[in-house]
Amino acid sequence: MDKNLLSQIVFYFFAVLTIGSAAVVVFARSLIRSAFALLFTFFGVAALYAYLGADFLAATQMVIYVGGILVLILFGIMLTHKLYDLKIKTASVQLIPAVIAVVAVFAVLAFFMLRTQWFQSGSMLSGPTTASIGNLLMQDFILPFEVASVLLLLALIGAAMIVRRRPE
Repeated sequence: MDKNLLSQIVFYFFAVLTIGSAAVVVFARSLIRSAFALLFTFFGVAALYAYLGADFLAATQMVIYVGGILVLILFGIMLTHKLYDLKIKTASVQLIPAVIAVVAVFAVLAFFMLRTQWFQSGSMLSGPTTASIGNLLMQDFILPFEVASVLLLLALIGAAMIVRRRPE
């Protein structure tokens, strides 16, 4: 089988997996099904990152979103719905305005995508990109990296203080 054809089949498989599971996330009536479909959406996005040669982004997607955030969402859903005896169901409200908004955004994105002169490199970098990203973060972009880490620390401290504050 031709290597280019196999590469296209793999790309379209993960693209259809990502878009299909994202549609299930939006249109499923059960939050549990939506959360599990979100797992496949995150996995498909990570696979597309890996396919494009962004191994650092693919690993980050898997560790942070699939490993952390999705597990937190699933535990939150599973623990709270028994606590309050609520039936966790979602309803599709305002479907027509949403479809109109989606078509409008898609039309604008398609218009600009077709009119843009895209940069095309001669060849992709071979090998992992994590070393070059690490060098850039620790040498050229150390100040913005440290400012972002201090801002995230301040946000974490602020969130902890808001949670600890007791209404009187």
